[in-house]
Amino acid sequence: MGSISKQWSRIAVTLIPLLFALLHASSILQIDVLQRLDDIVYDTRLRATMPGTVDERIVIVDIDEKSLAEVGRWPWSRNKLALLTDELFVRQEVALIGFDVVFAEADDSSGLSRLKLLAQNELRDQAAFAQRLVELQGVLDYDALFAKSLVNKPAVLGYYFTSDRDGRTSGELPAPVMQKEALTGRPIKFTSWNGYGANISQIAQTVPMAGFFNSITEGDGVVRSIPLLAEYKGQYYESLSLAMFRMLVGLPKVEPGFPQERFLSRNYQGLESILLKQGGKTLAIPVDARVAALVPFRGRGGVNGGSFKYISAADLIAKRTPAAALKGKIVLLGTTAPGLLDLRVTPVGETYPGVETHANVISGLLDGKLLVKPDYAVGFEVLMLLLVGVTLAVTLPLLTATKAVALSVAMLAGVFGLNLWLYLSYELVFPLASSVVMVLTAFALNMSYGYFVESRSKRELANLFGTYVPPELVDEMVKDPDSYSMKASSKELTVMFCDMRGFTKLSEKMEPTELQALLNEVFTRLTDIIRANRGTIDKYMGDCVMAFWGAPVETPSHAQLAVKTAIEMSAAVAKLNAEYRAKGIPEIGVGIGLNTGTMCVGDMGSDIRRSYTVIGDAVNLGSRLEGLSKTYGTEIVVSESTRKMAPDFAWLELDKVRVKGKEQAVGIYFPMGSSDKLDKNEATELKTWATVLKAYRNQDWDQCDVQLLNLERMGAKKFLYQLYVERVASMRLLPFDPGWDGATNFETK
Repeated sequence: MGSISKQWSRIAVTLIPLLFALLHASSILQIDVLQRLDDIVYDTRLRATMPGTVDERIVIVDIDEKSLAEVGRWPWSRNKLALLTDELFVRQEVALIGFDVVFAEADDSSGLSRLKLLAQNELRDQAAFAQRLVELQGVLDYDALFAKSLVNKPAVLGYYFTSDRDGRTSGELPAPVMQKEALTGRPIKFTSWNGYGANISQIAQTVPMAGFFNSITEGDGVVRSIPLLAEYKGQYYESLSLAMFRMLVGLPKVEPGFPQERFLSRNYQGLESILLKQGGKTLAIPVDARVAALVPFRGRGGVNGGSFKYISAADLIAKRTPAAALKGKIVLLGTTAPGLLDLRVTPVGETYPGVETHANVISGLLDGKLLVKPDYAVGFEVLMLLLVGVTLAVTLPLLTATKAVALSVAMLAGVFGLNLWLYLSYELVFPLASSVVMVLTAFALNMSYGYFVESRSKRELANLFGTYVPPELVDEMVKDPDSYSMKASSKELTVMFCDMRGFTKLSEKMEPTELQALLNEVFTRLTDIIRANRGTIDKYMGDCVMAFWGAPVETPSHAQLAVKTAIEMSAAVAKLNAEYRAKGIPEIGVGIGLNTGTMCVGDMGSDIRRSYTVIGDAVNLGSRLEGLSKTYGTEIVVSESTRKMAPDFAWLELDKVRVKGKEQAVGIYFPMGSSDKLDKNEATELKTWATVLKAYRNQDWDQCDVQLLNLERMGAKKFLYQLYVERVASMRLLPFDPGWDGATNFETK
């Protein structure tokens, strides 16, 4: 067992995980990995305990791809929505409709506003026209038709809150359900916004009941909860699911539910529940510290998810659904069409319909079964940590390795069992990761005390990074190993995607072993160039290689080195092709995309396989640029951010593009080589090309044709110039567009 002094040292070491766990539980020190582990535990447990049955009470009317194909693209004209609403209320006899869409703008699709202008101007002397317009107004005022279909009907409109610098608002908010005075000065942490997008007055005044359909996206991008109440300018508004539930139970009054005095929540200043009061009866809906409820997912989600019945809106409009088939049902009108962007990442699915999250909450409210992280969760977690941590710290140093393993396993089993019992029996969600990690870490530290030394850390660093970065960089890293780790962090880096062209043609003409040898030869030459320029190999993907610059070793000139690498790789491929031609082997080409931006870099992957890699929007853009090399007939496509950080090169601007998934257009360029080696003809070409782009973006097609003709006579970059010749010819057929920003949109990846 050793001396008393050594035992105290081991006890102190074993208490270190307890200290950090307590700091994390008390929110003094936020340990992201513990939060992520808690999320993983919660998600796994949720998936394992979902009922997997259909809730027959709730039906989702789906604006799906079929509906868009039959009825037309969204938004639909309101006369069609009026037909849909009448079908639901009159022919189907539903109990309640909730709209997971917002009607933020007036519907002018009938042309009524234009007819009114004609009546006031060009045709003001035509009495017959004016009379006929009065007769048609009731038919052509689509907003009025839709509002009429909702008069005195059990319906709840949807709207959304926003947060931006300007606090923009549109439409008309419903009346708040609670005022600030009801909180008696308590600092409740409501989800708060400074803007909103609500329904137009004509519809909002017809249907005064409305709820917001915002959800809460956690730090890992997953939607697990929905705020039941939210704050806007000192007033409190209800969610769509809560509003629908209140309408179903008679519109009870909403009041705050403060926690009762007890040991674990004595100093808690939040809300324990939302109280619905009516006729002497009170219903308490438990909420978490953000006045939100965890979504009680019933299944995988979607049309085939087995949780709720989906009916295509097109089938209802066309009356293909039998009459009264939805009698007495609670209906949510929403969408699963990918193009309408109402799909969420949830614990049970990565493309989960947003409308179904509200359906799950309504189902949970109806059953009185909402998962909740209670107000006293922090106190419970601290108590568990103290009991388990102190027991381990005092006991482990006195035990043999076998008994120490047995005690640690018993502690883990007890923590897991208690947590699961509270979850299954009382729908209570308590943190688990901090206790589990503390037990494992305390055991590991106790058993490994005094083991690790500096030389070992250096060897491990070399083993970790040796396969990713050049040996000379590893030599730099081992001089100060504590400054480097595989832990994910955000840095400004430059990423490269290089794809081999003509690989399919080669695979058709060569034996697999020959193809493998050729591919290895190409990748070896390209990899040597990347490593010679301090690049980090990320991965090989079939006939594509991915690399980045700036990590793990800080490299201020990462963009400059990446561009230099791309040019040298292009030259290396040209040299290889000369060798292949001599051997009768088909030539190959490459497409290279470069982008610079903030990326998350670190050790990522699964428990089975991990890699040191980069992720983020800037990485995705680099991949998109590689694909554009085919379009513009160049081997290299570089983003504007990379160009700005590589001023030593001469640049040919290719275009401004808006790639799939991005709203902001970015400039793309081709490096013509070092700027100090640019000859006179190339300089003239660049100057002429700049004139073409200026005329193109000003929609001056005649000037474009003149300058493009001059460029074609120069004979360089003919593919690019021919591309613009064809574009100009197409654009001539379109009217002048003052709102066009000159960018080319790409809808495919």
